[in-house]
Amino acid sequence: MAQLPPGIRFITSFSRDQWYRAFIFSLTFLLYASFHLSRKPISIVKGELHKHCAASREVELDSYKEYAAQIQPVKKPFNASQCGWEPFDKNNYKQLLGALDYSFLCAYAVGMYLSGLIGERLPIRYYLTGGMLASGLFTAMFGLGYFYNIHNLWFYIMAQIANGLVQTTGWPSVVTCIGNWFGKGRRGLIMGIWNSHTSVGNILGSLIAAYWVSTCWGLSFVMPGVIVAVMGIVCFLFLIEHPKDVSCSCTPSSSSKTFLNGASRCRIQMPTLNAKENGKPQQDPEVQHLLTDSENCSVSLNSSGEGRHGTSAISFLGALRIPGVVEFSLCLLFAKLVSYTFLFWLPLYITNVEHLDAKRAGDLSTLFDVGGIFGGILAGLISDRLEKRASTCGMMLLLAAPTLYMFSTVSKMGLEATVVMLLISGALVNGPYALITTAVSADLGTHKSLKGNARALSTVTAIIDGTGSVGAALGPLLAGLISPSGWNNVFYMLMVADACALLLLLRLIQKELQCDADHTLFKEH
Repeated sequence: MAQLPPGIRFITSFSRDQWYRAFIFSLTFLLYASFHLSRKPISIVKGELHKHCAASREVELDSYKEYAAQIQPVKKPFNASQCGWEPFDKNNYKQLLGALDYSFLCAYAVGMYLSGLIGERLPIRYYLTGGMLASGLFTAMFGLGYFYNIHNLWFYIMAQIANGLVQTTGWPSVVTCIGNWFGKGRRGLIMGIWNSHTSVGNILGSLIAAYWVSTCWGLSFVMPGVIVAVMGIVCFLFLIEHPKDVSCSCTPSSSSKTFLNGASRCRIQMPTLNAKENGKPQQDPEVQHLLTDSENCSVSLNSSGEGRHGTSAISFLGALRIPGVVEFSLCLLFAKLVSYTFLFWLPLYITNVEHLDAKRAGDLSTLFDVGGIFGGILAGLISDRLEKRASTCGMMLLLAAPTLYMFSTVSKMGLEATVVMLLISGALVNGPYALITTAVSADLGTHKSLKGNARALSTVTAIIDGTGSVGAALGPLLAGLISPSGWNNVFYMLMVADACALLLLLRLIQKELQCDADHTLFKEH
């Protein structure tokens, strides 16, 4: 018999379950990357919506009549203003651009709390498909304002509000799906790699938007809108919500006997010898729930949860009572405040400081997201190794605050310094954000008190990300209000936000360290 070709040997070396998991991992990665791809254009186009033309105006003001004649409305194909796109061509442009960010993010924050509750009660594939098609429509709608010469501020605000609402269908859906398919082993690393879809989407969105921003900024929105809608069709055709739907095993096998604890991250030694004597069956590690009650570090196991269709959805208050949900939610509020301020204002900051055009500033801003990819993976890897989620987040937040101060100072020294600081800042800012929204949310969504209710994961994820989205809404708004007084003040605000995020985790960090000390003492005795 002839030897099989290397490629075929590689394909057959993986089981059917592994191929399905790889497919779902890749598909959900691309689906949510397309969501972020459609959010990025607004930050790139800001430099085109308002152009700096102060110098030319100073010359024109030498003669008021001459100046008045030059700004008389002359019929042009699109915009008559010399300083950008009306109404963003006025001196209050930062407040108006901040209003666009705020309208999207406020709608997203409010909608997220409802999205998880709705998502638990609808098939994920239908829910996510509808959201992606609607998001594609409203993203393109913003760009149509260019082609139809629309200068009404409320048109753009309503497009942002509608888009913010429908985009809330994405995160609870993909996290629930990935949580259904992947077990607890190495969850931090796996989800750290998976969560890089956020940065990949931001990078692609920046490059696509920057390609057209200087020539036809409407296409900077229309093209991402088309991509999101197409991915929505792909979702409808291929997304598999649960392994049981294709007769796959629910979780990948694992031989590990130690587990992460979400609120206090204790290492738990599984009973093996006395299981029968105590009348308690030994538990499969992958069925073991990850969190303990806040009062102690012991784990009461329960693997008799009902099937996913036989359990009732968890209530909002019930999810809040899970130990760690409130602390991580509030921490994410401040972490996301910092991350989204960079997401929406970084290109404009680079334009002002480095004096680059909108396209080059957009391209350069992608380095922050490149750093974010490494930061998310590093946070997941460290948290798996240390078995301490809160401590990992706290360590990165502690380093992020002084790094932001260095960024505000060093970025004025030249392009090379800016590149280095963008990479470092991106890693430290996005690391905790990525860890909390993925591995931590999945940990908390499988708390032992839920008794195997997999449907609760959507609500827990929505609460954590919804609370974080409040910060995401406040950050760009505050940046718009504070930046006229100087960019340094914006960075001070971001440093304070990082400090608040760290303070909110101190109780959980202390519990993790206490659990470690108790475990060490137990082993010595």
